[in-house]
Amino acid sequence: MTTPALRAALKMDIVVIGAGQAGLSAAYHLKALGLNPEKDFLVLDHAAQAGGAWQYRWPSLTLSTVNRVHDLPGLGFAEFAGGDESVRASVAVPHYFAAYEERYDLRVVRPANVTVVCDRGDRLRVESDRGLFSARGIINATGTWEKPYIPDYPGAALFKGAQLHTRDYTVAEAFKGKHVLIVGGGISAIQLLDEISKVTETTWVTRTPPRWRERPFDEEAGRAAVAMVEERVRAGLPPKAVVSVTGLPVTPAITSMRERGALERRPMFSEITSTGVRWEDGATLDVDVILWCTGFRSALDHLAPLQLREESGGITMTGRLATQVARDPRVHLVGYGPSASTIGANRAGSAAARELTTYLGMVT
Repeated sequence: MTTPALRAALKMDIVVIGAGQAGLSAAYHLKALGLNPEKDFLVLDHAAQAGGAWQYRWPSLTLSTVNRVHDLPGLGFAEFAGGDESVRASVAVPHYFAAYEERYDLRVVRPANVTVVCDRGDRLRVESDRGLFSARGIINATGTWEKPYIPDYPGAALFKGAQLHTRDYTVAEAFKGKHVLIVGGGISAIQLLDEISKVTETTWVTRTPPRWRERPFDEEAGRAAVAMVEERVRAGLPPKAVVSVTGLPVTPAITSMRERGALERRPMFSEITSTGVRWEDGATLDVDVILWCTGFRSALDHLAPLQLREESGGITMTGRLATQVARDPRVHLVGYGPSASTIGANRAGSAAARELTTYLGMVT
C-alpha cells in the first residue's frame, strides 16, 4: 500500500472566506492598508459568480421592496441600480458586486468551496476544492444563506404535502389552489405571506405574537438594536434574529394586509400530521404546503475544528465591533451578530481588516 503524496499548501497572510457584502468590504480595506490580492491575501467565494446571497433571492424581490442596500466602501450602489426600482434585487446587486470586484481588482477565486479550517500551530490550514492554503489569519464572511433553519417538530416526516423553506421560494403563483401554512414572524415571512395570500388560501402561525413597530426605524433605533445584538455575542450567546430586537415596521403593505385579513395570526402548532398540523388543544388544520420562514443560522461548520463555540452554542466575540473571536484572535467573523446587516457588514469589514493586520504585526 502506497502512502498518498502530501499536497503543499499555498502560503498567504490572510484568507477571506466569502465575497458577499462583508467579505468585499474586508477585502477593500485590506487592500487600502497596503496588502496585495493573491500575494498577501486571498478571497475565496463558493458561488460561481459575484453577488453573494442576493443572486438567489426570489424574482418578486425588487429594489422597491427590498430593505435598503447600503453602498460598499468607495463605490455607490445607485451608479449601477439607476432609478428603476422594478429591477430585481437578484440582478441589480450581483451586477454591483461584480463591478466592485473589477474596479478594485480584488481577484476573487470562485467557485471555491471551503470545506474545513484547521489549526496548524502558528498558522491556519484552509482546505477547499480549489486548493490548500496556509494562512496566518482568516476573515470569515460566509453569511447564513447556506444554512436554512427548520425547527424539529413531532410528525414532520409524516406530512404528505410539501415542506419548503424561504430559500426555496420562487413565485406565489406556484401555490395556486393550495392551502399554504406560513411559519415565522420575520420580515421575509410577512413578504411571502403578502404575495401568496393574494393568489391562494393561507394561514399564518408564529411562535410568539408579532411585535409591530409603528414608529420609524431611525438611526437611534438602529444603534440600539445593534447594541443589543452585540451585547449577546460579547457574552458568548448566539445572536438573536434582528426582528426580535427591532420589531416589524408597519408599512403600507402591512396596512393593506390587515384590511384584507391576511394578518390573522395563529399560535404555533404542537405537532405535524400526515395532512397538516395539530395544536395542543386538539384543534387541527389540513394544509397542502408548510412554508418555513424560520430564518437561517450562521454557516460556520467549516470552522468546527477550531472549537470556537461556547457551551451556550454561541461564540464569544471581542474587538472594537465584536468581529474578533476571543478563543482565537486570528479569526474574525464579519456578517455575524451585530454586523449581519449590510451597513454593519461594511463597518465590520473595516474593523476586522485593521485589527487582524495589527494583531499579525503587518501594520501599526
